[in-house]
Amino acid sequence: MCPVCGASFTLSTLSGPVLRCATGHAFDVARQGYVNLMPGGARPGTADTTEMVADRAAFLGAGHYAPLAQALAELASGGGGAGRPADVVLDAGAGTGYYLAAVLGALRLDDGAGAGAVGLAMDVSVPALRRAARAAPGIGAIGWDTWQPFPLRSGTVSLILNVFAPRNGPEFHRVLRPGGTLIVATPADGHLAELVGPAGLLTVDEHKDSRLAATLGPYFTVTARRDLTVPLRLTPAEAVTLIGMGPSARHTDPTATRNRLATLPEPIPVTAAFTITRYQAR
Repeated sequence: MCPVCGASFTLSTLSGPVLRCATGHAFDVARQGYVNLMPGGARPGTADTTEMVADRAAFLGAGHYAPLAQALAELASGGGGAGRPADVVLDAGAGTGYYLAAVLGALRLDDGAGAGAVGLAMDVSVPALRRAARAAPGIGAIGWDTWQPFPLRSGTVSLILNVFAPRNGPEFHRVLRPGGTLIVATPADGHLAELVGPAGLLTVDEHKDSRLAATLGPYFTVTARRDLTVPLRLTPAEAVTLIGMGPSARHTDPTATRNRLATLPEPIPVTAAFTITRYQAR
């Protein structure tokens, strides 16, 4: 819905694709297939940069985090609420759309139950949206700040994915249909621990679990929890790409990181550790 007035959109294609509401607010659909709904085209400073998105696309495209994508897809099966399969999947903080594509693919292969499943990738990063819009058939992509009230009608989403992204508990609950599912993936203790010293990475927040409970507890009930450890053996170049795609990229110097990692024996053993939690809306 229109983020300015709340009216419904229609798609006009007379002079290029445009989303237009009844009161005249209009948002161009970019040629890459996404639409930026943030008023004035605002881009919060926390948005992933072009370089971060390129690193993420390269690292994920190489399959290093494929076990995480598979685990998310398994938990998403049958998670549409009220006993129905998921048919509208929102990825809040979608990045390149890698995990959303995996979940939609699994739903469509699940005995055809998800044949009509569609996905909505939401992110503040325009470079990420350009990739997410083309990550898989059936994905639409919108530019939006996850901390703000979503430009989505209440009760219209059956499943929400949230992978290493901000969590807006009240809005997650509002846009989910009754009994809908939320799946959250966070880094677990020890995530990338082997790189913390050599590369100066940020460590996992020791209060992560309590903050997660405080944010989501009033609105959701935990229905499943899974810890996943993925052993990686990386070249120095792959390790640099891994660091470059995450929050540590904002706090490290790429040249210095590359020089430090070049001194380590190859391949570099790295442990990726995740916690995946499935919630049901109260």
